[in-house]
Amino acid sequence: MNSEQSEEARPPEEGRPIGRRVFLGTVGLGALGVIAAPTLQRGMESFLGSMSGKDPTGLTGLLPNGGGFRYYSVTASVPHKGPTNYRLTVDGLVDRPGSYTLADLRALPQTRLVKDVQCVTGWRVPHTPFEGVRLSTLLDAAGIRDTARAIHFTCFDGAYTESLTLDQARRADVLVALRMQDKEIGHDHGGPVRLYVAPMYFYKSAKWLSGITVTDRVEPGYWEKLGYDVDAWVGRSNGRTDEPTN
Repeated sequence: MNSEQSEEARPPEEGRPIGRRVFLGTVGLGALGVIAAPTLQRGMESFLGSMSGKDPTGLTGLLPNGGGFRYYSVTASVPHKGPTNYRLTVDGLVDRPGSYTLADLRALPQTRLVKDVQCVTGWRVPHTPFEGVRLSTLLDAAGIRDTARAIHFTCFDGAYTESLTLDQARRADVLVALRMQDKEIGHDHGGPVRLYVAPMYFYKSAKWLSGITVTDRVEPGYWEKLGYDVDAWVGRSNGRTDEPTN
């Protein structure tokens, strides 16, 4: 009888106690997993974010990550901006055009909102904190002219655009956001500054925000030119109770 046959023929041991070293090792691995989980999640988010920017098929955006978000970009790559080179311009039908650095934006009064994020493709991330400057604060500082009717947003990816009517832009739940999920907005989530339009589908919350231009009419944004709704209110069927601006 060979050794393999011997092992197969040997009756299994019942109730064999777990050794102290095995038990302590198992506990140690469990604790390591708890400690490492945030790092692993950040690593997965970074990986998916970087891959989505190089994925022309868009399939990377279908993969979930620990935060529940999906990653979308309409360009092959997006430059990184930070405290030394980021600028947000406000121009168009205003009396006082301006340019804001990150430090300028951080010095302004900050508003914190905790709302559900709803993507038009179906996924949802509940109770997501965003912090930033109310868009109305920047518009008031610029001095809106009487002929103004809408806002056109541009992004430093060089392609994405969005729009709001002036009434929509003045809502208290529309932010020029600097923080998300209680931390500074990372590049993959549209940082260092993105738009956050709480009561609308998430495609209205343009990432990598670089320009706010006041116009005399609504200019459809990137996805709206491809058939998405210009007024992208999240409906009550999705559990939202925000009332649209008339």
